[in-house]
Amino acid sequence: SGISNCGPCYVLFSFFQVVTWRAVASIAWSVLLLPVTTTLFVFLVRLSLFHPVQWIAECFALLTAPSTIFPLFLLSGVVLVIGFFNLKYYTVVPSIPCSRVALLAKLLHPRQCVHSLVHCAVGMVVMWCASVIAGVRYRTLSSPCTGSESGSVPETCLNEYHLFFLLAGAFMGYSHSFLGVVQNMNYVSFQIILQYKYMRFKGSLASVVKCGALQSLHSVRNYVALYYFFGHLPRAWILNMLNLQMDSALCSLDSLAGLLDPSLLYHLWISGTFLLLTWYITVLLFRIYVTEVVRLRLLHHVGSLYDWLYPCCQFLALQDLALLARYSPSCRQEVFSLSQPGGHPHNWNAISKECLALLGELTQRLVAHHDTVASNGRAKRPSVSSDARSVSSGNSEDLLQTPHPSSIIKTPGSVFKSSMMGLSSPMTVPFTPDLESPFSSPAVRRLAGHQVPPSPWYGSVQSPHVMRRGPKLWSTSTEASSQALFADSQAHIWALEGLSHLVAASFSEDKYGVVQTTLPSILSCMLTLQEAVDRHFKLPHASSKPVKTTCSMGDATYKTLRFALRAALKTAIYRITSTFGEHLNAVCISVEHQKRLQQFMEYRE
Repeated sequence: SGISNCGPCYVLFSFFQVVTWRAVASIAWSVLLLPVTTTLFVFLVRLSLFHPVQWIAECFALLTAPSTIFPLFLLSGVVLVIGFFNLKYYTVVPSIPCSRVALLAKLLHPRQCVHSLVHCAVGMVVMWCASVIAGVRYRTLSSPCTGSESGSVPETCLNEYHLFFLLAGAFMGYSHSFLGVVQNMNYVSFQIILQYKYMRFKGSLASVVKCGALQSLHSVRNYVALYYFFGHLPRAWILNMLNLQMDSALCSLDSLAGLLDPSLLYHLWISGTFLLLTWYITVLLFRIYVTEVVRLRLLHHVGSLYDWLYPCCQFLALQDLALLARYSPSCRQEVFSLSQPGGHPHNWNAISKECLALLGELTQRLVAHHDTVASNGRAKRPSVSSDARSVSSGNSEDLLQTPHPSSIIKTPGSVFKSSMMGLSSPMTVPFTPDLESPFSSPAVRRLAGHQVPPSPWYGSVQSPHVMRRGPKLWSTSTEASSQALFADSQAHIWALEGLSHLVAASFSEDKYGVVQTTLPSILSCMLTLQEAVDRHFKLPHASSKPVKTTCSMGDATYKTLRFALRAALKTAIYRITSTFGEHLNAVCISVEHQKRLQQFMEYRE
């Protein structure tokens, strides 16, 4: 049974090993692909359409020359550094800044500054290798002055073309780091349709090449404009430090005559594309390897995974739970089994408790968001202690009570905070709902044992008494905050899928009836979440589709997670109602939930 008899520490170690070795494998493949991309770069940077035979011969001679080996070693080291930063900076829960101040805080955070400086440095290394391979006028930083008289000692002048390339590498490195924050390039999403690694790489390669070429073109445009205005500053510093001179016979590159050189711009664009393509392939391979399905039987350890595993491991465990609950009858029998001795359903209790806690946390988060919207952006202090948010009866208390903040996947910190807590830990303490709010769900109030008198404008946030403030620098964006609320919803989707498949299968496979004891709690939790999600989609901009972005390496799938969650939630409820049918009329749930459930049973939702 795999690792079914080992403890959570071993599960942690196994998962950590899996993720680490996958990252190492992705870096290894990136290094192995370097000769291919380097060969392509050599043929493009030495392009000569009018002398094709000489062009091909020179390219092959350059590729086999000893002088090319050292740049390849340097490029391999760059790939190792980029791969290491991919492993350290990746996240499965994107950090979504909801205001300009929050975005500025992310960019100025010390951890991000280190990321930018390192990418500037390795960008200069890559461009140095590219200038050496391109040869001719780009090879060295200094060269003999062309205006020296014959017979005299040649003076050494600055080769501004080489300096131009090195500074371009630093600029492109910083641009890559900057866009990584803006476009959430460190976000790793999981594929809905499972594919083999080779097929995923093959299907994404054309898009990666296109993105690298376009981004390089944009970077060249911006860098040329920047160098035109400020290029004299680093040039003067280099001249002073190295005691070099300017070659008076050549045109300076911080002028229109120097910059409008088609050959220079072409070589810079090709070199920038080579730089970005090398990094993009490393990022792509890392995403493909890390998100590959883990074939382990982890159903017993779902309850302990949240206390020990890293976010990616948590997501992999939930993905494994959803797949095994759907496709593995033997694993389902293990879940429905009773412990010996004692005859207790520990496996089912652990799984259902964690899944329901995860779904309950999302419900509380949505309710708290409604309270904030109702108060026009001013969050209220919770009036009910966390101890009051538990169910007052039997087994349901163990399943639906609010878990400890450290034991569940939590809300991204960028929803209402302009901080960088999401970089060091992509999750923060979950929201606590204000149960006195007119927007809090009746089911949530019942769970808290707290009754609130109904409000005349219950369920609406468009009250004429609520004054709307104009957008400010620190104002929270309405579409952005909705995306941040559902940023980690892939975990909830898998929890819904795994739980609903287990419940549906229990109709014919659960011979001890362990699922039937918790079926009311499961239905109440799903219907309460359904109510909160439906109310959220009535808010302005919540149901608007995100605008398609231009070609970029940033993964924007998190922008549509709220729609995927809504669909997965309805599918999960329909999966249960279509299996149990009229038997659900005997389930003891509230009248309101019974009416809502009847709509699902009649396929009217």
